[in-house]
Amino acid sequence: MSADPLVGRMRPFGTTIFTEMSALAARTGSVNLGQGFPDTDGPPEMLAAAAEALRSGANQYPPLPGIPALRQAVTAHEQRFWGLARDPDTEVVVTAGATEAIAAAVLALCEAGDEVVCFEPYYDSYAASITLAGAVRRPVTLRPGPDGRYAFDEAELRAAFGPRTRMVLLNTPHNPTGKVFTPAELALIAELCREHDVYAVTDEVYEHLVFDDGRHVPLAGLPGMRERTLRISSAGKTFSCTGWKVGWATGPAPLVSAVQRVKQFLTFVNAGPLQPAVAVALGLPDAYFAGFRAGLQARRDRLVAGLAEAGFRVLPSEGTYFVTADISPLAPEDVDGVTFCRTLPERCGVVAVPTQVFYDHQEQGRRLIRFAFCKREDVIDEAARRLSGLSR
Repeated sequence: MSADPLVGRMRPFGTTIFTEMSALAARTGSVNLGQGFPDTDGPPEMLAAAAEALRSGANQYPPLPGIPALRQAVTAHEQRFWGLARDPDTEVVVTAGATEAIAAAVLALCEAGDEVVCFEPYYDSYAASITLAGAVRRPVTLRPGPDGRYAFDEAELRAAFGPRTRMVLLNTPHNPTGKVFTPAELALIAELCREHDVYAVTDEVYEHLVFDDGRHVPLAGLPGMRERTLRISSAGKTFSCTGWKVGWATGPAPLVSAVQRVKQFLTFVNAGPLQPAVAVALGLPDAYFAGFRAGLQARRDRLVAGLAEAGFRVLPSEGTYFVTADISPLAPEDVDGVTFCRTLPERCGVVAVPTQVFYDHQEQGRRLIRFAFCKREDVIDEAARRLSGLSR
């Protein structure tokens, strides 16, 4: 028998970079700024509601689309913050995190040979989900401009659309770059979706993490987009509970129904006792969301200052948990991001993630690495202290 039992289209997908780098952090005792998980718990109201649900018998299968209280909370949240009106009975499905929602959406809406327009670098599950569906990626590259801000070429985006295009997969605020797509960029994407009559699946898990007085704009709110857009978010990033894996997809009933039909054969249901707690969290006052954003922005600024002091060329981070840095001032030209990140723990006891693994065209990101700032201030300060020796 073959030493590698994995056959077919998933053979190219091995251990994720997050698993590799987190294991390296554990083995070397390094500060882990690679994987994007917070090191503090979420709001106490949410944690108390979860404990109460565990004690009150909410430990069996919830309904397939999610408990009514959570579906109602999701729709109220979208109306409150983004002005999107949804029917909680037909236009929401609760999923095992945004990752399942993305996979289920791609599997539900794409046939073999269909093409999916996406923006590289992209979160690694996008490529896997597209491949599982037998679909074809059509990546459009985000490139740092002279000011370090990422943008795409309009002609390249237009050329990515064709007769086989089925879907645009959009992530804003964007992981791993920290980019927030501008209203003009979103308007162009919407125009092309309408022109080519394609679906949009939008990953908006960082919807509440837009910094420096920026603004998050859901694609579903643009003219002609509501009926063709599945909007995906989750509790993990907004409420610092990434291990709970409670996400959702919202959109027109036919699209949500398609996702639900796939989900029932993936996880069926998930997180029964945690769903009531997420419903509570979504209804927290505006002060929570403003304070959460301000706290992450302050930690971003703290890490950016430390990276710059260490000698990195730091690119602007407009949102998310992440900041991207160019290793060029610190590494010879023949050293790429993967090599740099694999040796960084031994050199100074810090773990980062090489951005190039999130590209189809890896040369575009070979000198870029990603750091997560969703950590306690003392952890960020310790990482900065350790990194300070790189430029000496």
